[in-house]
Amino acid sequence: MIDREKMASPRPDFYRRGWKSLNGAWKFAFDDKNIGIREGWQNGHAYEREITVPFCYQSRKSGIGETEGHPCLWYERDFSWEEQAEDARLWLNFGAVDYEAVVWINGRWAGSHKGGHTPFSVEITPFVSRTDKTARVTVMCRDSYDTAQPRGKQHWNIETDRCWYTATSGIWQNVWMEITGPRRMEHVRLIPLPDQGEVRVKISFAEPDVCGEVRWKLKFEGGEIGTGAVAVKGKRPEFIIAVRQEDPIDNTVHLWSPEKPVLYDLELEYLEGASACDRVETYFGMRTIEVKENHVLLNHFPLYQRLVLDQGYWPDSLMTPPDGEALLKDLEMVRAMGFNGVRKHQKIEDPVFLYLADHMGILVWEEMPSNYEFCQEGMDALLHEYGEVIARDCNHPCIITWVPFNESWGIRNVLFDREQQHFAETFYHYTKALDPYRLVSTNDGWEAVKADFVGIHDYESDGEVLAEKFRDMEALMGWTAVGKMVLSEGRSYGGEPVFLSEFGGIAMEDGKKESWGYNEKAAGPEAFAERLSKLTGAVNRIGGLAGFCYTQLTDVEQETNGLLYADRTPKMEVDRIAACMTGEDGGGREEKPF
Repeated sequence: MIDREKMASPRPDFYRRGWKSLNGAWKFAFDDKNIGIREGWQNGHAYEREITVPFCYQSRKSGIGETEGHPCLWYERDFSWEEQAEDARLWLNFGAVDYEAVVWINGRWAGSHKGGHTPFSVEITPFVSRTDKTARVTVMCRDSYDTAQPRGKQHWNIETDRCWYTATSGIWQNVWMEITGPRRMEHVRLIPLPDQGEVRVKISFAEPDVCGEVRWKLKFEGGEIGTGAVAVKGKRPEFIIAVRQEDPIDNTVHLWSPEKPVLYDLELEYLEGASACDRVETYFGMRTIEVKENHVLLNHFPLYQRLVLDQGYWPDSLMTPPDGEALLKDLEMVRAMGFNGVRKHQKIEDPVFLYLADHMGILVWEEMPSNYEFCQEGMDALLHEYGEVIARDCNHPCIITWVPFNESWGIRNVLFDREQQHFAETFYHYTKALDPYRLVSTNDGWEAVKADFVGIHDYESDGEVLAEKFRDMEALMGWTAVGKMVLSEGRSYGGEPVFLSEFGGIAMEDGKKESWGYNEKAAGPEAFAERLSKLTGAVNRIGGLAGFCYTQLTDVEQETNGLLYADRTPKMEVDRIAACMTGEDGGGREEKPF
């Protein structure tokens, strides 16, 4: 069940009670001349503008709405807190700041971070007065149009074109404060092992000298099914919790699936003596995902994936969701339109999105935002940030696939260049080292390197022509689907599952020259519906596919090939879309024997 209180928090998957939002009005300034550090703006500055955090200055919801490039930004605000115990520690958290951030508290350096899509925290305890219980936070952000910087769908020029959109700079996810005792659980890794009937718990503390006790409480559907205490010593303790029902008849583990997204709630509390230092509420789902021959198996049963490509943009707020309700409505629409999952494209979405997908049973492919230049700086930046992405999101049962690269972006010569092939394959092995419990589509689209399956992008407008290409998988793997080789040189097809991981992209005529979709625009709603029905009908009849991903959920700026307009209004009846996607309009799916 979705907990509305947690849904309104910045980290419903890693929840601390008593958190305080620092969203809202902040003082703000552009620093195009890069003089802020030299003049000591962190020690005081006459700000003339105001911005609404967490919305980027390019968005209308920020209160600014200017799309011109500004490489250096400054933010500042005062904040306060209630009186705390003498040994309490105060932490400032940032959901995401694009791209580099430096944080000062009362003019003193508190921390910094590089990477535009991942969270970071700074401890502010040493820089504040316990008697005043107020402080000033100053944040400087740097964001350039450097193509070596992971940026996803953010254009590297001011003018947008093709499938790249308005850039996002500075703070674009939640900012909040948390208070802990003298020790803090920095990260908790949960590894569900359904076949063994247990979950492995790995905790990372912020401090190295931990020596105390972790008490845990396991709940299912609101009822307590287990408690325990584990003595821990050191920075990274691990332990195992048995996950069994108390019912003597039905003591099987409840498995998570799109049809039945059951979850276990886990409360973790760290104590030293009788003193509670930190308490976190999280959850997990018991499920397995694996490849066997040409099938993907969920909980050991074949899974056919009907995904929709989701860019995660909104007209007034760009990459930042207007609120949690907007994310909920998107996922409800995904389900209503007949899909069982989304491919979150070139974006690391707000944690609330994944919390909702976990509870609603929506499968997710999580895709690393690309950079667009193969160089030392780009490789270092991409690998570092990708590791932080997996660390943040590795507990979500909804995520079944990691996608490090899309369509050879940032590795343009991967077809034949062994350096780029080695780099791409590094991500496959790095992912498996961090998270061997999910699938990896290393370079989705074409020119595939080592991966768990083959993802092919093909925007052929004629469904029968598209279906004919996929009738002989062996022949297809040795050739090309869309003018790009399906496999990179040196890679051979070994009978892995095959996904049509992008297709469709139908746009409707709107009279605008700058708007576009794949192929000719449909003349109107009926022409749009007819083309969609024929195309999806042909795809549903392709035997041997492990699934598909339709492009795309919504219109985004000049790319108007969504099933929904940018304001989330459907372009045709939702039940007709669902019939197309599920094959209930006459295009039923051909099953190949397992």
